[in-house]
Amino acid sequence: MEYFFEWELLARLGISAALGLIIGLERELKRKPLGLKTSLVISIISCLLTIVSIEAAYIFPGSDDVRIQMDPLRLAAQIVSGIGFLGAGVILRRGNDHISGLTTAALIWGAAGIGIAVGAGFYMEAIAGVILLIISVELIPSLLTRIGPKKLHKRDLIIKITVSKRESVETVMKKLQEDKILITHTRIKDLRENAAHLMELKTRVNTNRPVTNIYYTISLLDDVQEIEIIS
Repeated sequence: MEYFFEWELLARLGISAALGLIIGLERELKRKPLGLKTSLVISIISCLLTIVSIEAAYIFPGSDDVRIQMDPLRLAAQIVSGIGFLGAGVILRRGNDHISGLTTAALIWGAAGIGIAVGAGFYMEAIAGVILLIISVELIPSLLTRIGPKKLHKRDLIIKITVSKRESVETVMKKLQEDKILITHTRIKDLRENAAHLMELKTRVNTNRPVTNIYYTISLLDDVQEIEIIS
């Protein structure tokens, strides 16, 4: 059994690290769980395992007495399924039933895929994949919010309002609708401690409208005691 070091394999690891750095930098700038270090580790090790998987299939060819047959991408195939536990770790379900972290989880899977592609020798395909990933995550969503359907111009907000009078519940909801705040779901709860009423509203507002503007609008309404806005 002989093994010869090849500079091309080292170049693959370098390319994989550079592409993983781009993905990690995009998440780092947005303060997401997938940062530079995580993305680099995923890309480099995925590339390394792919190289080991491919090279091992030819380093251990067997002998006349024992014939060893290995799938060159058997180890690399396990990366795709094994990386799932990292993706699951960044998906969060908040108390308001809002799920976040799906894009980051997908990019973790994507970073592993880029590492596999580079490790297998598909350099240009991997570079094109990273370029398309960045375009898909950064440019296309902002472009669609400008020229796409009207529904894409809206964003979801959770608004919690505490009022002291029961009659004020309907008044507040009418005022919000008049102010072009679309209410999609409503939950009203009596607070026995101070005889107040809590309104939990799932709403859709224009993406260009600042949260502070919505806060000021609600704070001016009569009988509003507390306001909480979750974006």
